[in-house]
Amino acid sequence: MFGNMGFTEIALLLVVVLLLFGAKRLPEIGASMGKGIREFKRSISDTQDALMRPPTEESDRLSPTQSSILDPENSAAPTSGEPKRLSQ
Repeated sequence: MFGNMGFTEIALLLVVVLLLFGAKRLPEIGASMGKGIREFKRSISDTQDALMRPPTEESDRLSPTQSSILDPENSAAPTSGEPKRLSQ
């Protein structure tokens, strides 16, 4: 992870971080970094699971908006390039 850094370089880096953020903020920073890493790993795992999962009947029950997001070719967007108008 740190390449060719020795004990002295790592200790110096930790001292600089301690001086910059203070002893009270370090646990908060560590906790927030841990939460962020866990959330990132969870989202990657969920995405991989969704991609590897075989299609189910759930795709048949999607609303038109949800199905247009999944399949933009079948969306109800106007083809003239003008924005879709709401009923007045």
